[in-house]
Amino acid sequence: MPFQIILGDITTLKVDAIVNAANNSLLGGGGVDGAIHKAAGPKLLEECRTLKGCATGDAKITKGYKLPARYVIHTVGPIWEGGHKKEEELLRSAYRRSLEVAKEHKLETVAFSLISSGAYGYPKDQALEIAVSEITSFLEEHEMTVFLVIFDRASFHISKTMVKQINDYVKKKYLAAEEVPGDSIENASNRPTSIKEGHRYRNLEAERRGMREDDKTPHPREFIIEESRSLEDFLNDQEDTFSVHLLQLIDEKGKSDVEVYKRANIDRKLFSKIRSNPNYQPSKATVLALAISLKLSLRETRGLLRRAGYALSPASRSDLIIEFFLSNEIYDIHKINEALFYFKESLLGA
Repeated sequence: MPFQIILGDITTLKVDAIVNAANNSLLGGGGVDGAIHKAAGPKLLEECRTLKGCATGDAKITKGYKLPARYVIHTVGPIWEGGHKKEEELLRSAYRRSLEVAKEHKLETVAFSLISSGAYGYPKDQALEIAVSEITSFLEEHEMTVFLVIFDRASFHISKTMVKQINDYVKKKYLAAEEVPGDSIENASNRPTSIKEGHRYRNLEAERRGMREDDKTPHPREFIIEESRSLEDFLNDQEDTFSVHLLQLIDEKGKSDVEVYKRANIDRKLFSKIRSNPNYQPSKATVLALAISLKLSLRETRGLLRRAGYALSPASRSDLIIEFFLSNEIYDIHKINEALFYFKESLLGA
């Protein structure tokens, strides 16, 4: 799980290291800094005194003491002064140096809060963009799991333009779904999202409408399996499995395994399972992450999902958000995950 944005309290995470957004003295302060010192106990302050402070953009490491984390990496972000005093350069350096320190100590799991976005006044949307940029750039070259911990959703900002575009797209798709007779958005919770649920869906719909199962009533085409054919027959007719088809796509696109799993935001172990097992059954989130990594079209993505027994649902806001990005050929999984997090949906990949 290379990179995850999560909602929570960084002081409670059981990881190799948490990153403290400290001040230059390293002697504690308010906000996250104060919370970390309080949770770690007085020995953290004692060790910090031996470090003789820290320059803005640099990072130093101490033990975690009473924290669940083994270590604390202390870094100092810049105070926002309008953006003309190398604030971006210093903030990027704070993330970069923290990750370098983690690598030097052979740490595998690291958690950050959003540096400089609180009392130091760095614009939250810009602070987020820099955090994601530096973390993901590092992960392109190194194997590590990194968490960006958001304490409350009010502090998580993405582009207002992007939010409006997504809202408009989802609303348009919802309205279109409502216009389909007998398959309105109000019935969304009963719709299947996999072929395997198709027969059950037909029974539920027939019962809801007061009809026998064998009544010839229109249903969403992608979920209907002819009654003269068994599910086993249907699956046997498929040309190849998800795993086999995925590997074919990777070859066709001229991508390496490392490039694909890193761009999909999944770890090497999971990808190895997919590669080594022709009948591997992935989660829907994994399939979508891999489709984005391979820059598949919306049609190709639907085909890959079908091979794993899934479908994009017009009743799912999460699916519609992902469909928005695919339709606009935006294949940055971290941008997609930022949007999913903003709209309180599950993330892809990790």
